[in-house]
Amino acid sequence: MRVSDVCLGTSHNTRNQNLQRPKIVNIFLVDDHEIVRRGLRNLLAAHGEWHVCGEASNGRKAVSQILQTIPDIIILALDLPELNGIEVASQVKQALPSTEILFYTHHDEEYLIAEALRTGARGYILKSDSEDKLIEAVGAMANHLPFFTAKAAEMLLNDLIKTGTKRHKTPLLTQRERDVIQLLADGRSNRDIASRLEISVKTVETHRSSIMRKLKLNSITELVRYAIRNKLIQP
Repeated sequence: MRVSDVCLGTSHNTRNQNLQRPKIVNIFLVDDHEIVRRGLRNLLAAHGEWHVCGEASNGRKAVSQILQTIPDIIILALDLPELNGIEVASQVKQALPSTEILFYTHHDEEYLIAEALRTGARGYILKSDSEDKLIEAVGAMANHLPFFTAKAAEMLLNDLIKTGTKRHKTPLLTQRERDVIQLLADGRSNRDIASRLEISVKTVETHRSSIMRKLKLNSITELVRYAIRNKLIQP
């Protein structure tokens, strides 16, 4: 036997082995609760071809890290500090259109599910759903297939069949923005709010501008009315 025959045979076997190896699916986790991210890591670890390539608890940091790691799938919460899940998904899909986004949240409001889809996300699962459903969802996303649990699909259908009906949509605010609203409505100054929340005055001003823009408000009086109407403070 010639040496070249042995080398060719080894090369052929190596190619076959490479063809048989499952493709690694890189997954990025975004949730502001460590216990949720830990649970997701443990659940996904049971599948050898699924690899958690990064995680973030903050919307703004999530976008930055996702653009660096370029994951195949993002499991994304809606309620996040600084940038909410809708904003994160919108920015990521513009930069990485082939990355699949799976919303994993307790929100089942029709308009939020519709808003999530408008970002380009193709998966929506509720935290009340079973672990098996989450595994099914990740498997579908890995194959670039959409996935919605029964309840999410029902909510989405309800939203779609209400075309032509004007409904008030409450803007999605981050938890930090809600904290700022409560303190502003309570008559606190920017400096006092910064001290209480342990952030800079400039950050408070940024949150304040974002809140007024999202809610389309022009004064603190209108903000107080909004806070009372939405039960963020007591009248």
